[in-house]
This record gives sequence, structure tokens and C-alpha cells, in this order.
Amino acid sequence: MKIIIAGAGEVGFHLAKLLSYESQDITLIDCNKDSLSYADSHLDIRVLKGDATSISVLRDAHVERSDLMIGVTSSETTNITLCMLAKQLGCKRTIARISNAEFINNNGLINFSELGIDELISPEALAATEIQLLLNQSAFNNTYEFEEGLLIMVGVSLPAAAPFVGKSVQEAAKIFPELHFMPIAIQRMGTQFTIVPRGDTVFKEKDQVYFVINKEGMDDLYKLTGKVKKQIKNVMILGGSNVGFKTARDLCNNKFNVKLIEKNKERAFDLADDLPNALIINGDGRNVELLDEENLESMDAFVAVTGNSETNIMSCLVAKSKNVKKTIALVENMDYFQLSHSIGIDTLLNKKLLAANHIFRHVRKGEVVAMTRLNNLNAEILEFNVTPTSEVNGKFIRELQFPKEATIGGVIRGDKGIIALGGFKITEGDRVVVCCLPSAIRKIEKLFL
Repeated sequence: MKIIIAGAGEVGFHLAKLLSYESQDITLIDCNKDSLSYADSHLDIRVLKGDATSISVLRDAHVERSDLMIGVTSSETTNITLCMLAKQLGCKRTIARISNAEFINNNGLINFSELGIDELISPEALAATEIQLLLNQSAFNNTYEFEEGLLIMVGVSLPAAAPFVGKSVQEAAKIFPELHFMPIAIQRMGTQFTIVPRGDTVFKEKDQVYFVINKEGMDDLYKLTGKVKKQIKNVMILGGSNVGFKTARDLCNNKFNVKLIEKNKERAFDLADDLPNALIINGDGRNVELLDEENLESMDAFVAVTGNSETNIMSCLVAKSKNVKKTIALVENMDYFQLSHSIGIDTLLNKKLLAANHIFRHVRKGEVVAMTRLNNLNAEILEFNVTPTSEVNGKFIRELQFPKEATIGGVIRGDKGIIALGGFKITEGDRVVVCCLPSAIRKIEKLFL
């Protein structure tokens, strides 16, 4: 694919890096010479200095022959404008990054596709949604919903008390013969290798295991992992950023008790006006005495979303020392993901990764409905729509020439999520959730073309 990315900031650079690994034809546009120089020297891509809303710059980038234009500059006005121009100039598909969630919430009132914008994404809104999902599934450290929860991917670190530690996948399945969950990926403690489990794969203590479950499988999974479902009601948020505001607003709408700490006095007053159902505190969240005064130890969850990764990590560690059940930290440095479980923080979030996951499905071949990349693992979870021409159409799962580096986690048929085994027949209109390693992606894509 020929892809143009406008904006060489954190999201744009991260996207360019991921896409360049896949040998895509990438052009990165930015006005900042230093940002482009760094990208040019570190990535196998073409860089172009200039204003992405300039028609001459877009033509220099060969926009008329491009498959995808991604606008991820810091200005949502620029992103919207350049996507409109790109579509008029012949680009097949456009995606614009925005910060104002009103555009997404009112998508029904304004037809953005008629304006030339195929999709709007807000990394801040994606992060806020992810935080709420993590709080709703509080025993797990990684979550992703397919089709509004018909199938859910959850990640969990196995404690020694988990009933199936030391057992194979086949043996674990016998504990609950009415199977409502499927293990799709495992990372051993202390390694960077991703295992796609087969029937004889043995679960070990402290494995980071990812499961796909349907609604009926949640209680079974709690029992099998030895986890206790924690009731989250009282939440403290550190940082009144866009992510902090959106998270607090969404949690208040869902009847959570929210305390939000913001260092900037003016911003704190604005938040108090906009969030009447939350308690807004003007103070420095790095001050342990302040956290104690605000009864941190009585909180069920602590969410740190300031603009400083180190502050977020350290404050979450303070919360853990006070026996807070759930801690979530927003970080910018991807390298920190390797440290999250070893240092004791439940979940690390990264806006770049969330945005990249959301965009990446447009790069995959076949009708990809949704996609996510597992934190700190080289595995992708893809949701494919089965078309009349798909090779899997009309076949039983056991008949498919599925590579060992991939597995089917489940199938969504109509309004039902199904954990599908070998005797399940895939038909047109099914949406199939697949976990695969990079080496298997091309083979999997061919099955669903």
C-alpha cells in the first residue's frame, strides 16, 4: 500500500515505524525539519518537508496514487482539511486525528464521509474508553471488546493459586466442558517470546495469558485464573488532561465516585465547572501527604494520566503501597511496557499504541473490522468479516490450513459471540477473531480475501 502520514510527532512517527516494518510505501510530511531528519535517519521511508494542507505538497507526495492518508498533526483543523483535500485529489481512504470528541459523538448529524473524511480517531477518547473497560473488568490487566462486548479479549498474569497452572490447554478445557473462553497468546515470565497455545501447551505460574471470552465465560475465567472479581466504585484520577477529563466524565456518567487532582489552578476551576459530579482537587499529586489527606487508601482504583510518564508510574506505585486494588498509568515511552508487571503496576496505557491499533486495521488485507496489538507482545488480534469469496467460507475450522503461529479465538454470528472449536462451520457474514504472529499474517489474510 502507498500511505501518506501527515505529522511527524509521536503518533505519526510511531505509525510510520510500524508500517515501515511491513514494507509499506510510506511518505511522512511535516513542517519540522528536525522531526523529519530523525525519521529519515531511523526509518526506511520517504520524508517531505512542507505544509500538508498545501496542494503542491500533497501532489509531490503523489496523493492521487495513494491508498491511505492519515492526518495526525497536533491540529485537528489541519487534519480535517488535509483529509478533505487528499480525497478530492484522488486518495482512496482518509483518516483524521481529532481532539474534540464532539465530532465523533455527533457523527450522525454531520456526514464526514461526504466531506472526504472516512474515519475520525481521538487517541484521548480511545484511552478514556480503555480505562473504563479496564475498571469494569478489574481483575484483568488488558482488555479489548469486539462488537460491543459480544466477544472480549482479556489479559491476566496467572497466580500460583490458579487451578490450571501446571496443566495443558486440553486439561484446562476439561475442567469446564461447556467452553466459553479460548487462550490465544502466552508470554512466559522474563521472556519476550509470544506463544500461540496449542492443546499440549502447559500453563505456568506468572504467565501473561490472553483469552477470548464471550459473556457466559467471564465467571468461568475468574474461577480458572484464581482471580477475584473486584468491585470498583471509588476512583481517584491524577491529571486533568484531555484523557483525565474524558475519563472522569465517562465514569461519572456510569455512577462511579470520582476524585480528580489537577495541579494547575485555572484548569482545576474549569474542570469543576465541567464535571459537577466529580470532586476536583487543586494540588500536586506527587505530594504523598496530599494523597493521604484525600484518603487514597480508601480508593478502589487510581488512574494517573498527567503529561509526565514518570510521575504517573511513581504515583501508581504509591497507590499500590496503600493497597489500592487497581492502578493504571498513562505512559509515552514504549519501553516502559516491559516493566509494568515486574514493578507492580496493573496496566500501562499508551495513546500512540491505541491510535496505531485503530488505524492499522486499514492496512491489513481482507475485510478487517477491528484490530488490536497486544501490549509488549508481537501478536495481533484481528476481526475479519467472512465474504462469499473468503477461502474459509463454508468450511469447518478443522479443515482450514491454519498456520501454527495463529489461532481462532471466537466467532461472532449475528448478535451472539461463540467460542468455536474444530467442529464449527464458518459461513458468510460471520466475523472471525484471529490471533496471529507477524510470520503468519500474510497466510491469514489470504484465507479471508
